[in-house]
Amino acid sequence: MEINNKSVTTDFVLLGLWPKLSHLVIIVCLILLVYIIAVMGNSLLIFLIWLDSRLHSPMYFLLSQLSLIDVALISTTVPKMVTNFFSGKRTISQTGCGAQIFFSLTLGISECLLLSLMSYDRYIAICNPLRYSVLMSHTISKQMVIGSWVGGAITSLVHTAYAMHLSICHPREIPHFLCEVMALLKLTCENISGYVNSVVISSFLVVLIPLSLILSSYIHIFLAVLRMNSLEGKNKALATCFSHLCVVSLYFGPAILVYMRPGSSKTPQINQFLFMFNAILTPMLNPLIYSLRNKDVIAAMKSIVISRCLPKKVKRDLGCHT
Repeated sequence: MEINNKSVTTDFVLLGLWPKLSHLVIIVCLILLVYIIAVMGNSLLIFLIWLDSRLHSPMYFLLSQLSLIDVALISTTVPKMVTNFFSGKRTISQTGCGAQIFFSLTLGISECLLLSLMSYDRYIAICNPLRYSVLMSHTISKQMVIGSWVGGAITSLVHTAYAMHLSICHPREIPHFLCEVMALLKLTCENISGYVNSVVISSFLVVLIPLSLILSSYIHIFLAVLRMNSLEGKNKALATCFSHLCVVSLYFGPAILVYMRPGSSKTPQINQFLFMFNAILTPMLNPLIYSLRNKDVIAAMKSIVISRCLPKKVKRDLGCHT
């Protein structure tokens, strides 16, 4: 019996999403709906970019990787949260907790780096279009994506290894709907001031530096757009940049507030809201932001629907050639 008790104490208990809130089932069902929309929307965008030759450019390749990260990121949190809520089982093993921390951090950091690379792509396309094919070739864009994944994985591995080796002296109850480093710090009895400083430093490296590069790129882009003579060229450049800036603000804002706000580990309820916005709502909004304002994506969608879904006679009547 003692062995069983000891094995149980290695598990953590996820207290879930605002456990004292009434009508929580409605919120969980809405989150499940958001998850389904996010997975379907991002999968559709990846599918369109893969199938349509007009979207076989570095910009859309990077966008497909952003959608892939979003699908993976939301899938690390929502299925476990929904399963725990409806099953009533709130425990997560120490290995499972470590895996959730590792994957959520890897994907989050990779997204930060990828967004900065996407801004660099737009900077080259608008400010240096004659050298775009050289500076943003398919080989270089693939190397950029690999670099963002590797950078995210290495940084995440360091934080995960440290967090999972902390001595726990409080009840193993995590006031969150997922295993997360800042929430885990509340359970330790060790002096973590040095580690908190390292979190601030790493956040500076993977959040503020990419954000500074993004803002610098867009300052140059807007100056270049102002010098354009073509109104159509201005509108097209601004539409693409506006979509990217929306995603940047949706993602970087909550990330800065969680990891760089003083006393962040002491405000679990605020952190839960910011994480829900960052890891659940943003993956749903990204494909909507990029597709609704993008004529190439809409044209690709219409083309694939017509070529694959409509009968041949209808396509002939519409004058479509496939």
